[in-house]
Amino acid sequence: MYHAGFMSNPILIDPLKFAREARQLSGKLLVSSLDGRVQADLASSGGELEYTLLGFRDELHRLSLRLTLSVALELRCQRCLETLSYPLRTDAVITLFTQQEKLEQACELDEDLDAILAEPELDVKALIEDEIIMGLPLAPKHDVCANEALALAKADKPNPFAVLAALKKSKTE
Repeated sequence: MYHAGFMSNPILIDPLKFAREARQLSGKLLVSSLDGRVQADLASSGGELEYTLLGFRDELHRLSLRLTLSVALELRCQRCLETLSYPLRTDAVITLFTQQEKLEQACELDEDLDAILAEPELDVKALIEDEIIMGLPLAPKHDVCANEALALAKADKPNPFAVLAALKKSKTE
């Protein structure tokens, strides 16, 4: 087992060898070290994430990787624009293929299969970033926003259809 401390550089592995030898890699990454693709969706880049990558063979004896990660992200609520704490925990299994045709056949047979074409090097950090992006909500929102300005704006606005209703009444009279 290899333990990576706080790392900001790419974490490169040979994915086939990693899975074949049933290796394990654990570590922590600062949220601030993540790619701009992830940073664009965050309200704050503070904190750290913990991850574990395990190599194994699945029930069909295919080489696979299991990535688990845990992080508390600070997102921007799309309703009130205040900070929203979003705990993200993922457990993804990625099946490795060496031939495009076999990958496509397997995906056709199992539409839930998460598979990639194995390259000589796999950047674990990029894999982690992809999992974070896929785990983020499309439009993060508080269950109930505590923003007073938002509540006042909703309360003070007249119903926009009230004017139409009044016009409709005057035409029918």
